[in-house]
Amino acid sequence: MQWYFVAALLTVLTSSQGILTTLSQSNGGYKYDYATVPFLAEAFKLAVSSFLLWREIRANPSTRMTTDWRSVRLYPIPSIIYLIHNNVQFATLTYLDTSTYQIMGNLKIVTTGILFRLFLRRKLSNLQWIAIVLLAVGTTTSQVKGCGEASCQSLFSAPIQGYMLGILSACMSALAGVYTEFLMKKNNDSLYWQNVQLYTFGVIFNMARLLLDDFQRSFEKGPWWQRLFDGYTITTWMVVLNLGSTGLLVSWLMKYADNIVKVYSTSMAMLLTMVLSIYLFNFKPTLQLFLGIIICMMSLHMYFAPPSMLVDYPPNGKAAPENLKEITIERKSDS
Repeated sequence: MQWYFVAALLTVLTSSQGILTTLSQSNGGYKYDYATVPFLAEAFKLAVSSFLLWREIRANPSTRMTTDWRSVRLYPIPSIIYLIHNNVQFATLTYLDTSTYQIMGNLKIVTTGILFRLFLRRKLSNLQWIAIVLLAVGTTTSQVKGCGEASCQSLFSAPIQGYMLGILSACMSALAGVYTEFLMKKNNDSLYWQNVQLYTFGVIFNMARLLLDDFQRSFEKGPWWQRLFDGYTITTWMVVLNLGSTGLLVSWLMKYADNIVKVYSTSMAMLLTMVLSIYLFNFKPTLQLFLGIIICMMSLHMYFAPPSMLVDYPPNGKAAPENLKEITIERKSDS
């Protein structure tokens, strides 16, 4: 399977994620406990990965699976990072309005590139660095509203704590992605075995979160497992399947592509969601949206296109060696 096919599929699924979540609402709210959705998505990913691992072992009994505890103990770390990231997100929203928070979130594009270079030792060309910055600029441009609106005035009026937490949130998001890529590529273990380890801890951490919510509410609605499917509709199940399928595609990209491909997929998905919202939710397109799309398309071409398509090389590139040879001959005749 080619990485660009997986990336395109991830873009489509991620763009439909927000739309499905909006459609699952009833009278502006959720009739189901939204905290159960990530838990069921993790359980879905674990079940699919376990089945695919079973099939792989049947077809190839020598499937590589590292069971040493020194390797297994590394797999809870992404779940811990995401848990901290979620708490930082809530703290950030206490200082920033939603528009400013979304714009600050685009910093994770640049921080992913930086951590990608520092921790994974992956070298990027100057053109690719410019492309990553352009992607952040493009997504930010698409989210900025008209300068005459009140939300534009509040962009730089939030407390300094909000901006610091926004930067921390972007770094935590990038760190989780880069560390997951490190895990997936650190050995030649089966992708499905690695997924089983990741999602087992994902299920455990999400279960712990549901239990903690029950303790905080003094079990007034009963234990979480008794109301797990309360309020679920077909649309809600589509949200769960979408979230789970997206996670499986991301793990494939982490194993066989890299974080930058994932960043481009999710960024393009955000723009696709805006375009689809024009037809589904009567969203009014803005000049900033069209400018953002153009900038992101330029960034996409600049990052993935071969250098020969971006830079014009001199047609007489072989002239220099011939000149050097002539000079060498002249020196020999003089001696």
